[in-house]
Amino acid sequence: MKVKFFATYRDITKTKEISVPATGTVWDLAQVLIDKYGRPMMEMLYNEDGDDFGIYAIIMVNGQNIVHLKGKQTPLAEGDTVTIFPPVAGG
Repeated sequence: MKVKFFATYRDITKTKEISVPATGTVWDLAQVLIDKYGRPMMEMLYNEDGDDFGIYAIIMVNGQNIVHLKGKQTPLAEGDTVTIFPPVAGG
């Protein structure tokens, strides 16, 4: 499975993309990423309570935002592409 990073997430990981084994759900993947990249990743991904994704995490699986799938319980499989980026604003 591919995980692609953009903006602040790319700054944290120092890479555009990694390959990881399919981890069950998007929430399981988040823990793998936090284990690998530490507190900065946790602070970007999780809300204040640590029980869901926060406002700085837009996560897509195969081009679909997880809010339109099963949220943090969206299942992952080999061959999937997960994209993670913060919200973008501008004018």
